[in-house]
Amino acid sequence: MGKTWILDTATKGTGASVVPLDRVQKPAKPSGDKLYVPPPPAPKKEPEPAPRHPRAFKVVDVVTRETLAEHADTRTTLHLLRGIRSIVDVHVSVHDPATDTWRLLSLSEQRALWEARNRVA
Repeated sequence: MGKTWILDTATKGTGASVVPLDRVQKPAKPSGDKLYVPPPPAPKKEPEPAPRHPRAFKVVDVVTRETLAEHADTRTTLHLLRGIRSIVDVHVSVHDPATDTWRLLSLSEQRALWEARNRVA
């Protein structure tokens, strides 16, 4: 049976040489050391979520641009919407306490408020 030859590129310098495969392969020597298995990582403590602030709404009349309610809670906003003729007559915004800005509700969000206005006692 013939020998298997490989190109040995581990030589120093610019050249490589063709050597028998058994000369390049080194048998693995078993070490007497015990295998180290690290312990499982300790579970990370998740930070507690920040307390939620109650939602605050701002209702503005579209035609007159008059603010009908500002920093109103949900119940007050729903009572106010009962007296509005149409959903498109007002813009409803919600307050974001993290940035201290008002975000205009999307039409589907306004529609959800509009449908809930008659369910409030």
